[in-house]
Amino acid sequence: MTRRERRAAEEARYREWQGGYRSYDIVKEGAIALGVVTALCLLLAILFSSPDVAPSTVRSWARTDPVDFVTTATTELDGSSGAGGYGPPYNHASDGQHIAFLRPQKWLGVSHPVNTAQDFVLAPLRAIPGQPALQSALRTYEAAPAKQQSAWTTAYEKGLGKATAAGGSVTVPGSGYGPLPVMMSDLLSFAQSGGLDGTLLSNRQFFATDYTKPLLFMADGGVLASRAQAEHLQGTQWGMMNETGSYPGQVWLWLYTFWYQIKPFSTSSNADILVMAIMGALSLALVLIPFIPGVRDIPRRIPLYRLIWREHYRGLSG
Repeated sequence: MTRRERRAAEEARYREWQGGYRSYDIVKEGAIALGVVTALCLLLAILFSSPDVAPSTVRSWARTDPVDFVTTATTELDGSSGAGGYGPPYNHASDGQHIAFLRPQKWLGVSHPVNTAQDFVLAPLRAIPGQPALQSALRTYEAAPAKQQSAWTTAYEKGLGKATAAGGSVTVPGSGYGPLPVMMSDLLSFAQSGGLDGTLLSNRQFFATDYTKPLLFMADGGVLASRAQAEHLQGTQWGMMNETGSYPGQVWLWLYTFWYQIKPFSTSSNADILVMAIMGALSLALVLIPFIPGVRDIPRRIPLYRLIWREHYRGLSG
């Protein structure tokens, strides 16, 4: 008898259940389980509820750390911020992440255009009414050649390294900043009043639900990173698996976040697409287990199922 014939005979032997039978009310047990789980969920919800943390906004950021806000706004103005050089889907500053010839960001193109200088600084400043000094500073900045604009922002960024904050305003020592002190001072006041939040959310839709711009702006600063650090939510703290505070979260994400903690992923600018490729390959391998020779035979070669169903097989052998 060949191996295939032996396997077919063994499968035919186990296909029909020859053991005993016992009555079982699956509807009754399901109803009891549902009731217990429902009661447990209600009890835990009453005792622990869920995290209700106030959201981070541009307004709160500008009030709590005005120096970081002005520094970030200056990098947005000269395009040196993270969002300014990100590439698709926001701009054409780079080709985005890639693996060899695979460049999904470049192929999909710019679907959500963001001009950091215009969207985060210049356009909001133009929207401030009744500020002749500000409008004059804006005209001076926009009329200057790109080289002069770059010289102003570079000098201002260096000066911000020694800046101090007092009473909600920022003092930058030194000179040679052109119109930037006036522009950034008014932008800071505008943000502290909450006006910049509304400007960044304004669109043609009835409901303002697109938070891309304010989130990109805050992500370029230190406000989100600082808050994540305080809430133990950073990747190095395995925070992507948690909710805010001490609440448990998506434990199944550990396999994704694990790769970001080791080289070369932790130091690569293409970490996201590399991790996606690895997880895609692992997921495909899991789906194809029944078709992979050797792997699909592991249960047959290591018959743990016989230990689990030992009573069944003991009855058959008897």
